[in-house]
Amino acid sequence: MRMENQSSVSEFLLLGLPISLEQQGMFFTLFLVIYLTTVLGNLLIILLVKLDSRLHTPMYFFLSHLALTDVSFSSVTVPKMLLNMQTQHLSISYPGCVLQMYFYLLFGCVDNLLLAVMAYDRYVAICHPLRYTTIMREGLCVLLVGGSWVLSCGSALLHTLLLVQVSFCADNIIPHFFCSLSILLKLSCSNTSLNELVIFTAGGATVIFPFSGILVSYGRIGASLLRVPSTKRICKALSTCGSHLSVVSLFYGTVMALYFSSSLSKSNVRDMIASLMYTVVTPMLNPFIYSLRNRDIKLALGILFRSSILCAK
Repeated sequence: MRMENQSSVSEFLLLGLPISLEQQGMFFTLFLVIYLTTVLGNLLIILLVKLDSRLHTPMYFFLSHLALTDVSFSSVTVPKMLLNMQTQHLSISYPGCVLQMYFYLLFGCVDNLLLAVMAYDRYVAICHPLRYTTIMREGLCVLLVGGSWVLSCGSALLHTLLLVQVSFCADNIIPHFFCSLSILLKLSCSNTSLNELVIFTAGGATVIFPFSGILVSYGRIGASLLRVPSTKRICKALSTCGSHLSVVSLFYGTVMALYFSSSLSKSNVRDMIASLMYTVVTPMLNPFIYSLRNRDIKLALGILFRSSILCAK
């Protein structure tokens, strides 16, 4: 059945953030700066990994895909939010809303899986350093990244196909700044028990399994360091894992905040604040975390700037 036959609602109204008209300009400028910083910072990491041969390693291969995912993830929601704030045109078409939800789920899931893949890479680097190049060969790296994208596409598509089967009758007001799956199901006037079951099972699996993989990887790293305690080895491990641990903490911290805010509070304000952290702030901070804490990235950045200056002269 075609999408337009599933619902009598042709468009939704995104109410956006609860900001007064007098503050719209200030917040528009703030979020525009954050978004441009996100795009430039992550694209810079992708460029550095592409141009510097010393960064052609599994760790930076995964990092470049994480940066690409962060740019895409932020671009799904922020431009529409900025457009609504600037024009006060709050409507989004039914197909546009479904597509926004699909890509939001897709890039969020890819982000999640890539963090687990990067944790496994760090585990191999620290616990099996002599076999690292043998285990983390190019074919496996491509397979891990490709598998992350395929699984994420399948998960997002499953939720989307189930969503377009439900009906939306009269209520088309979304008290959020993007089309959230949970809010769309609340607006539905048909039975959504199957959707909720799939969210609980398949959706939960895409979060729990990668998070469990991260915990297992770092648990084994910790056990390996405790078996042969050495200050030099511990410092090297912290240097290797520090950036990834910071990103994982930021990512899952905001996910947990989003979950608890939506389950414990009836107000949408806390939910929107947690969503802003998850979709706007976190993708912006990731490039800074990796560039400020990573000697190789800083070295490649310095070489790129010096080359740019020489070319300009």
